[in-house]
Amino acid sequence: MIFGDSLADVGNNNILKTWARADYSPYGIDLKPFGPTGRFCNGRTTVDFIAELLGFDHYIPPSELTNGTDILQGLNFASAAAGIREETAQHLGDQSTMKEQIDNFKNKILEMNVLLGGPQNTKDHFGKCLFQVGFGSNDYLNNYFVPSVYNTSKLFTPEQYADDLIKQFTTLLLEIYDLGARKFALAGVSQVGCSPNSLALGSQDGTCVKTINDANEMFNTRLKTLVDTLNKDHPDAKFTYINSYGLFQELKDRASTLGTFSNFLTNYPIDNNESIGGPAFYALEL
Repeated sequence: MIFGDSLADVGNNNILKTWARADYSPYGIDLKPFGPTGRFCNGRTTVDFIAELLGFDHYIPPSELTNGTDILQGLNFASAAAGIREETAQHLGDQSTMKEQIDNFKNKILEMNVLLGGPQNTKDHFGKCLFQVGFGSNDYLNNYFVPSVYNTSKLFTPEQYADDLIKQFTTLLLEIYDLGARKFALAGVSQVGCSPNSLALGSQDGTCVKTINDANEMFNTRLKTLVDTLNKDHPDAKFTYINSYGLFQELKDRASTLGTFSNFLTNYPIDNNESIGGPAFYALEL
C-alpha cells in the first residue's frame, strides 16, 4: 500500500481538477508502452522500482481506478501535491491530503472485508503487506516557502514547523497502524531546495537553496527520531526510515559517473536519459 505525493502518484490526480497532473507528454516518454499515465516522471517512479524488486509482475495501480479482487494486489493512494497539512498546495487545485488518502483507504477496506470474509481477515492481510508512506515535500514547497499564499512561515519558525508536521504525521500514521498495518517504509523529504522550481525562484547562482534544504533536514531529523520511538513503542511492527535526502545527495555527488551533465538540476530537458531534475518539481528515471 502506497501513500504519498507526486514522487509516488501513478495516476490518481488524473481525475481531479488540479494543476498537479502528469497525464500528458512529455511525462511518460520513456515508460514503454504506456506513455503518460499520471506519473510525474519520464519513466518509472521509485515505487515502481520497489514493486519490481519485491517480485510483483505489475506496478501497484492507482486506487481510484482499481476495483474488485484487484484491490487485494496492492493499492497506490498517492496524490501529487499532497501534504500532511490540510491546506498545503490548495492553490494548485484539488488533491488528496494524507488524511484524505487514509479515508480513501478506509473505504477500500470495506470492500476488502467482503472479499476476505471479515475485518479480522483483512487486518491479517495487512499484516503481510508493506506500507510505504512519504509526505512533507509539499508542506515546504507548496506551503511554508510560499508566503504570498500561506502564513505558516509567519506562525512558525522552521524548527516549530518541523515539530508540528511530525506531530500531525504521527497521528495520521498511527491511524494506518490501527487499521492493521505492521510493516512501514517511511520516506524522508528529499532536497526540495534543489528542485528546478526552487532554483528558479530562490537561487541567484544556480546552487541549491540552503534555507529550504536546512528546513527539510530538520523534518528528517525528527522523522528518524520518530521511527526509533515507534519501533520501541510498537514491537509488533517494523518501521524503516528511507533516507531520500541522502540518496539525492549521492546522485549529485556521482553525477559525472552516472553520465549526467553537471548542470542537470537546472536544464530540463537535456536528453531523455541525462537528467534527474524534472520539470518544475519532479524526478526523472535515469
